[in-house]
Amino acid sequence: QLQLVESGGGLVQPGGSLRLSCAASGFTLDYYAIGWFRQAPEKEREGVSCISSTGGSIYYVDSVKGRFTISRDNAKNTVYLQMNSLKPEDTAVYYCAADRTRTVQAMCVRGLYDYWGQGTQVTVSS
Repeated sequence: QLQLVESGGGLVQPGGSLRLSCAASGFTLDYYAIGWFRQAPEKEREGVSCISSTGGSIYYVDSVKGRFTISRDNAKNTVYLQMNSLKPEDTAVYYCAADRTRTVQAMCVRGLYDYWGQGTQVTVSS
């Protein structure tokens, strides 16, 4: 059974940092593009960052550029999202998603992917 499991969310003060992890089970991430998405209450799901299978192509939504970094460790079958300088508007449920054929733009901008996890809550508040 293919599964993506997110972890690392929590409550953090503005300006703080969190590192989210997306671990795969039942399949290897080597050949998949991976994306991080978020959804805040009463808002549409938004593509935050996506990385190609090789790591050679990366997308960030403008609002997180310079603050968030996506990376992958295929040996650990895990993708990370390092989030620094967090703001209250980053508060959302964060999901990871995987797709074997689509580009990072198709995943993050058009929201197209085959597999996704259950999400982890990130709350930025003082």
